[in-house]
Amino acid sequence: MNPAAVGPPCILTIEDDPVLGAYVHEHLGRCGFEVTWCQNGRQGLQMARDQAFDVVLMDILLPGLDGLSILTHLRQSHAVPVILMSALGAEADRISGFRLGADDYLPKPFSMIELRVRIEAILRRVALDRRPQAALITAREEAHTLRFEDEVCDVFYKARWAGLTRSEYRLLETLHRNAEEVLSKAFLYQHVLQRGYAPHDRSLDMHVSQIRRKLKVIGYGEREVRTVWGKGYVLSGADEGL
Repeated sequence: MNPAAVGPPCILTIEDDPVLGAYVHEHLGRCGFEVTWCQNGRQGLQMARDQAFDVVLMDILLPGLDGLSILTHLRQSHAVPVILMSALGAEADRISGFRLGADDYLPKPFSMIELRVRIEAILRRVALDRRPQAALITAREEAHTLRFEDEVCDVFYKARWAGLTRSEYRLLETLHRNAEEVLSKAFLYQHVLQRGYAPHDRSLDMHVSQIRRKLKVIGYGEREVRTVWGKGYVLSGADEGL
């Protein structure tokens, strides 16, 4: 991926709804982003290929070429982060998007505040990925760092595997990518468990409990999954208050 030039983050919005498209364009512009908006899927794919964007925000149902097809073509040559947005509520659509390489999924209707926060979270992750080699931890430090292994969906610490399930791994990896940032239960249900949040659903709490137990078993205590009552969960240093 060719990073966008130094300056305001560049966002490509592919949305055929003229009202929503104009609203997103205006709001993100006021937030300091440089926004390019197009209403046709095929044109959007060409723009995403030809120009350098920091994030692509696009609908699934588009004229010319649908969003999932755009994502499929784009991932053949570009790693630009993609946020899908759609009124489609079926679990299959969300799963298809993530399997094709989407970085996030935003169901309609959504608030502009949530959209901005999700874009900023992705930009922070990308900024960390682009750190120069000199800023990376040394090999000696790495031996005492929790290592994430995507191929086996587990974490490794001091020669011991935690034995996480796939859902536990996705949850911990998401919290790790957004370390020190409180993530809401609604976001984690949507992004990790890929379903809507229901107040009486305890699945997420059970996953968190198992992650805490398994990290304790392998002796990892540098960071822990903390509960922020009324807000959600955060992966933070064990000695830091919230």
